Parts: sequence; C-alpha cells; structure tokens
Amino acid sequence: MRTTLNLDEELVRELMQTTSARSKTEAIHLAMKELIRRKKLEKLKALSGKIRIDFDMKTREEVETEHQSSLKRRRSGTR
Repeated sequence: MRTTLNLDEELVRELMQTTSARSKTEAIHLAMKELIRRKKLEKLKALSGKIRIDFDMKTREEVETEHQSSLKRRRSGTR
C-alpha cells in the first residue's frame, strides 16, 4: 500500500543503520513488525500469574497410555 508520510530523516537514517535495511520501506516494515511483536509479548507477560491451569501430568499420561494400548489392540484384532 502506498502512503505518504512526513518522517524525521535522521530517525529513518538511524533506523536503517540499526536494522541494516537496504531501503526505507524495509526499515519501516522491520520496525513495525518489531513493535507489534513487543506489544504482543507485553500482553502475554501481563497474563503471568493470572491464568491457572489445573493439569495433572501423571493422570494425563495414564489416560494416554491406555488410549495407545487400546489402539494397538484394535490394530492387532484383539480386544
């Protein structure tokens, strides 16, 4: 998408040097992606300690083992 923007030339130059971008467009794209990534991480960090997962690994493992055994029995023709 083509857009006309008034950008600080010094800031764009520094951005291009920092990111090693070959063009202004590439530098702006990299900066936007990085900002989006950081904001998503902030949201995830804000959830820290707020979500409680009640997960019993031992019980889950037993259920999965039984399920795999029943699949094996079905494949071999025995029940």
